[in-house]
Amino acid sequence: MDMFRTKSIEQSIEDTEAPEHRLRRRLSALDLSVFGVGVIVGTGIFVLTGRVARDTAGPAVALSFVVAAIACGLAALCYAEFAATVPVAGSAYTFAYATLGEFPAWIIGWDLMLELALGAAVVSVGWSGYFTSLMATLGLELPASIAGEDAVVNLPAVVIVLLLTGVLVAGIKISARTNLVLVVIKVAVVLLVIFAGLFFIRAANYTPFIPPPRGTPAVEGLGAPLIQVLFGVTPTAYGIAGIFSAAAVVFFAFIGFDIVATAAEETRHPQRDLPIGILGSLAVCTALYVGVSLVVVGMQPYHELSSAAPLADAFRAVGQPWLAFLISIGAIAGLTTVVLIMMLGQSRVFFAMSRDNLLPATLAAVHPRFGTPARVTIIIGVVTAVLAGFIPLSALAELVNIGTLFAFVIVSIAVVLLRRTRPDLERAFRTPLVPLVPILSVLASIYLMLNLPVETWLRFLVWLLIGVALYFVYGRVHSRVGQARTGA
Repeated sequence: MDMFRTKSIEQSIEDTEAPEHRLRRRLSALDLSVFGVGVIVGTGIFVLTGRVARDTAGPAVALSFVVAAIACGLAALCYAEFAATVPVAGSAYTFAYATLGEFPAWIIGWDLMLELALGAAVVSVGWSGYFTSLMATLGLELPASIAGEDAVVNLPAVVIVLLLTGVLVAGIKISARTNLVLVVIKVAVVLLVIFAGLFFIRAANYTPFIPPPRGTPAVEGLGAPLIQVLFGVTPTAYGIAGIFSAAAVVFFAFIGFDIVATAAEETRHPQRDLPIGILGSLAVCTALYVGVSLVVVGMQPYHELSSAAPLADAFRAVGQPWLAFLISIGAIAGLTTVVLIMMLGQSRVFFAMSRDNLLPATLAAVHPRFGTPARVTIIIGVVTAVLAGFIPLSALAELVNIGTLFAFVIVSIAVVLLRRTRPDLERAFRTPLVPLVPILSVLASIYLMLNLPVETWLRFLVWLLIGVALYFVYGRVHSRVGQARTGA
């Protein structure tokens, strides 16, 4: 069937050398690692920790981070092999095109659009909240009509998205340098939280470490985890089930290492540097997350934690407002890099799909001066700014998680398929224990998906159906691979 036609790895690599589509190779292993840390350390530490500890897992939220990290680590090993073997923009979309075929590749590309564009918009709204809070601390109250998720127009969120769009258009190296400065600031703040917080820990706040399971309003109706509904279990928070439900939510905190793979085409030595960037950034961030979550639940009883700014509010609660001020600055720096790298990843996926004519080919033009996909980047920036400025996004944040987990499933399956269909390929990095590691990655990702709410699954299915319709209306007809095979 033509909808499952594949694009050879050799053709994908050859396309990167076409003058009108050639991206500039400027990134090193350090740049990639900093990109990874830049996008991973953000929402999870500065926002989600308090909410999931209070509503779902209690002090055991640290174990939820470990569970999510294990699932990500298994997928990261699969991503590292693919990224080193196929150093082409597009990440999971490109990998799927080479193994599963055009239609699955389109679906995963459409899925990545959901993950990255919506993720950038959600995080920019969080950025706006911290920025508004910081301005209030300095005595500059922003009107509720232009700042905050309930504003008529969330102006700070719109402004930060458009500014970062300009940075991305200006060049990959400028983006990398901007990211480096902001990452240094936020990692310093995270380390400050860990070491300063040690002095305010009360052992009593860790008891019980795993609170007994009980029903709460947060897990009622369509908010119940799908796995509990499927097996007829009365939905509960806390307990062992709460740890896994929380892991499915804090998984959002780890989204980012896969975005490193989208920069493959702009990396100087992709076979060596991509595995370092992917696995290195994930290891660093896991250590930071576990450290911060243990400190925060030790400073305050879990049921008193703030859901908006848990780190800053925990230090205010122990009489250290100056530390809360520094944390707000770190959060602003942290969330800025998340928005920047998510938009970077989204533009490269969009670019790869346009280069294959599954989206309009004119969008794949590279700027002659900056060497970036400027048209695609501007379109993504405008759409993200509109989403962040005008649409309440808190209820949609978990869609980002299910989209990413679905991508992990596809990439893990594709590694096994490519080993069977192209054993001759040179692989600078090889996923260990194939097929065991990919199988475990698939199972872990599906399990976390099943722990997401029913309403998230319904929204995800609607998004996929829209994508299927667009493929048959446009992508299938205009596909470069399809036209080449039919001689059109």
